[in-house]
Amino acid sequence: MRVGILTGGGDCPGLNAVIRAAVRRGVSEYGFDFVGFRDGWKGPLEGLTMELGIPQVRGILPRGGTILGSSRTNPLKVEGGIERIKDNMKQLGVDALIAIGGEDTLGVATALTEAGLPAVGVPKTIDNDLNATDYTFGFDTAVTVATEAIDRLHTTAESHHRILICEVMGRHAGWIALHSGMAGGANVILIPEVPFDLDQVVDWVESRFRSHYAPIICISEGALPKGGDLVTKDGSLDAFGHVKLSGIGEWLAGQIEERTGKEARTTVLGHIQRGGTPTAFDRVLATRFGLKAIEAVKDEAWGTMVALQGTDIVRVPLQAATGTLKTVPKERYEEAMAFFG
Repeated sequence: MRVGILTGGGDCPGLNAVIRAAVRRGVSEYGFDFVGFRDGWKGPLEGLTMELGIPQVRGILPRGGTILGSSRTNPLKVEGGIERIKDNMKQLGVDALIAIGGEDTLGVATALTEAGLPAVGVPKTIDNDLNATDYTFGFDTAVTVATEAIDRLHTTAESHHRILICEVMGRHAGWIALHSGMAGGANVILIPEVPFDLDQVVDWVESRFRSHYAPIICISEGALPKGGDLVTKDGSLDAFGHVKLSGIGEWLAGQIEERTGKEARTTVLGHIQRGGTPTAFDRVLATRFGLKAIEAVKDEAWGTMVALQGTDIVRVPLQAATGTLKTVPKERYEEAMAFFG
């Protein structure tokens, strides 16, 4: 069997570990051949490939990013896109596809399996917002980076007696903000799932100053004030219809300064969260996903995705992961609120 592998959407720590594990096991145990599709769905759509075998995956375990490249190309928005992919795979002699990605990438994989193309999915996103899996690889690395940043912000906040705001990624799910904020000891955590009351945030800030400490606020890029709108970069949309989020931290800093008369500064971590080497947890999880993904290919379990449930890697329908976002439940946020102010 000849197996194609692609990585779609935003880059993510652990992608190379998945590729390595699938290729190593596929070649050594099952005798499979592999082809790497370049730059996400653009690869099978345009026939862009690279050689992919054991020599190509040596030494890539600790590397961030993806050796295959990535993009946000959406073949469902291209006229005849699905048929072009099927034709290109047939011409290349590719019998099955492993798609590694988040909601959008796996959504395309779902559509392709419904059209008769043999595919298996691997969940990837630093946002941890895919259903049917307890964790996605890349999330732990993003949280570790954000936590270290918050740790560092504490010292400068105390030195200058100012409010420091750390804006993290997550789009419409607040998992990164929740975990890094709790781990870093932030005094306020603001997430998309719970619109915030600006007066309450100001009260928490003032309470922190009254205890002779400087406040740290961890805010998700998709957070919004009650009765307000999302803060977006320029209103433009990507190929999957997603607006670019950016600026809620700066907006909040301005509001707090105006209401308290105290200096507020914002640090936007941005792509730092998903760059660089993956943590040990993400390397292990991604490796286990890769091993189980190629096993699913061997079993011809098309239309499934590998997922972490408890400590086990299981197979679930692709649709189970992409139907709805996995957002922060109310009780998890209430746990964090015990430390606000």
